[in-house]
Amino acid sequence: MVTRAILYVGHGTRSRKGAEEAKEFLQRVIARVDTPIQEISFLELTEPYIPEGFERCVAKGATEITVVPIFLLTAGHIKEDIPEALEPLRMKYPNVSVEVAPAFGVQERIVDAISELVRSAVGKVDAGDSVLLVGRGSSDPAIHEAFAEIKTGLAERLGVFRVSVCYLAATTPLFAEGIESISSDATGRVLVVPYLLFAGLLLSEVEREVRKRQHAGQDILLIEPLSRHEVIQDIVVERANVSEKEGARVATVNH
Repeated sequence: MVTRAILYVGHGTRSRKGAEEAKEFLQRVIARVDTPIQEISFLELTEPYIPEGFERCVAKGATEITVVPIFLLTAGHIKEDIPEALEPLRMKYPNVSVEVAPAFGVQERIVDAISELVRSAVGKVDAGDSVLLVGRGSSDPAIHEAFAEIKTGLAERLGVFRVSVCYLAATTPLFAEGIESISSDATGRVLVVPYLLFAGLLLSEVEREVRKRQHAGQDILLIEPLSRHEVIQDIVVERANVSEKEGARVATVNH
């Protein structure tokens, strides 16, 4: 008899607020998914970690575990860190089938969602407004390619001439450089769009800088993180509902 389980894997954060926000988000997902065993875990910084979540699934009788990463883009965490965390568990439980759903990737509906978050925050977007897209950052070159696509999509949807990209870590241009550059010659508002799912220390860094500039008189606004839009929840629910017949949509850990 096959007993299916879902193990959600978030990134994790040192921020209590961010961790609670991620867990609350995933509880809303769990309520929408009709699977008997569902557990929450995190890659780092927030407990429970992947091994504990996996063991909970097995203890409840899971024979087939679908791992659903709560990650926007495919980079080192998806390609290396999560598989490495799963490998000893796969060896320990050879009779448990393990599949890993993909990261969200660049999707038209996510870019649509960002545009909607921007408009709901600022109302009408003027062509002279500038958008600063802020990513978490990774040394994986595929991240730059993904953000180039997102940048183009945002410019088209919002009808603005200037969309710049910067990152909070691991690659350049870094946030400090990006916000200074776009602010130095902006003719309209500067709209700062964090390409992040939840609150956390990285978003707090962005919030502090935006507040500082607002107090100095700059016309600059920070848009909410992506998980505030329902489409993100929809995507996670879809990942959780992947069936064996849709195997092309998942990467199998078992060899």
